[in-house]
Amino acid sequence: MANATGPQMAFYGSANMDFGFPEGVSIVDFVRPEIKPYVHQHWYNYPPVNPMWHYLLGVIYLFLGTVSIFGNGLVIYLFNKCAALRTPANILVVNLALSDLIMLTTNVPFFTYNCFSGGVWMFSAQYCEIYACLGAITGVCSIWLLCMISFDRYNIICNGFSGPKLTSGKAIVFAFISWAIAIGCAIPPFFGWGNYILEGILDSCSYDYLTQDFSTRSYNIFIFIFDYFLPAAVIIFSYVFIVKAIFAHEAAMRAQAKKMNVSTLRSNEADAQRAEIRIAKTALVNVSLWFICWTPYAAISLQGVMGDTSGITPLVSTLPALLAKSCSCYNPFVYAISHPKYRLAITQYLPWFCVHETETKSNDDSQSNSTVAQDKA
Repeated sequence: MANATGPQMAFYGSANMDFGFPEGVSIVDFVRPEIKPYVHQHWYNYPPVNPMWHYLLGVIYLFLGTVSIFGNGLVIYLFNKCAALRTPANILVVNLALSDLIMLTTNVPFFTYNCFSGGVWMFSAQYCEIYACLGAITGVCSIWLLCMISFDRYNIICNGFSGPKLTSGKAIVFAFISWAIAIGCAIPPFFGWGNYILEGILDSCSYDYLTQDFSTRSYNIFIFIFDYFLPAAVIIFSYVFIVKAIFAHEAAMRAQAKKMNVSTLRSNEADAQRAEIRIAKTALVNVSLWFICWTPYAAISLQGVMGDTSGITPLVSTLPALLAKSCSCYNPFVYAISHPKYRLAITQYLPWFCVHETETKSNDDSQSNSTVAQDKA
C-alpha cells in the first residue's frame, strides 16, 4: 500500500474527501509500483471504494469458501466411500465437485488475505496471472461439466432405453474433455492471445476484457461464445426438452387411462405425479441458478470487449465475479447432496449428520427420475 507521503495523503485535510480519502486519489494509487503494469488504465478514473467493501467481501468469500469446501468435500468423500455412488453420471458430478473445490481453495484464501490487508494485491505480479488462470480453468471446467450433466439427463429422460447409454468409460472421457477444454482456453494469455490483469477493486485478477486490441478482443469473444453461449444453449435445450417430455408423458398417460375407462394406469399415480413435478422444478432451479451466477459476469465482460466501459465501475465488475464463484457452493447441493442416494450414503457413513434417509424411499425417488424414460422405451 502507498505510504503516508503518497498521493492519497497529498490533500489530506481537504474538505472534499470521500470515505476519508482526499479528492483526486485513484484506486490505483494503492497498488504497488511493480503491480501497476497489471492494472488497466480504465481503473485510474475511479476513487477508492469504501473500505467497508473490502472487509465485507472478505467475510463473504470466507463463508463461500467454507460452504464450498464442506459441500464439495462431502461429495468427493461419499463418492470414494460408497460403491453404490460410483455410477457413470456421478463420475461427472464428482469431477464438478473437484473443480469447484479447486476454484475456492486456490482463489478464496488469497482474495480474502488481500481484502483484510487493505484491499490491495499483496502477492507477486506473476501470481496474479496464475491466480486468474486457476480461476479460469476451474470456472470453465465447471461450466462444461454442468453442460455434460444436463445433456446426460436429457438423454436419459427424453431418449430412454433407445438412446446411447452413459458408461463409466464415456463419463471419464466427457470429464477429460471438460478439463481439456478448460485448460486449453485458459493458457492462451501466457502465449500472447488475451491477457490476465487485476480487475474491479484490484484485489483479484481475471480476464482482461477492457483492452481494445485485436488479440484481447478476439480472445474474449471466443471465450464468450465457446465457454458461455454454447454451454448455455445446450443446458437450455436439455432442460426445456426434459420438462416437455415430462408433461407430454403425463398427458399421454392420462389420455390412455381415459380410453381404458380407468382413473389411472398406476397404483401410485399421486406419488408419480409429485415425482415428475419435482423433476420439472429441479430443472427450473438448475437453469435459473446457472444463469443467475454466470450471466452478469458474461454481460460485463462482453460490454467491455465491445468497447463500452461506461458503468463498469470497480464494484460493478467485482460483484458479478463473486456471484460466478458462488456457483461452486450451490452445485454440490443441487446436483449431489439433495439426491436420495447421496442422502442414503450420508445416513450410512455420517450418521451424526442428522440425515435420515431410508433405502426404500431412496429407491422410490431414484426410480422416479427414469419414469418417463422407462415408459417411453
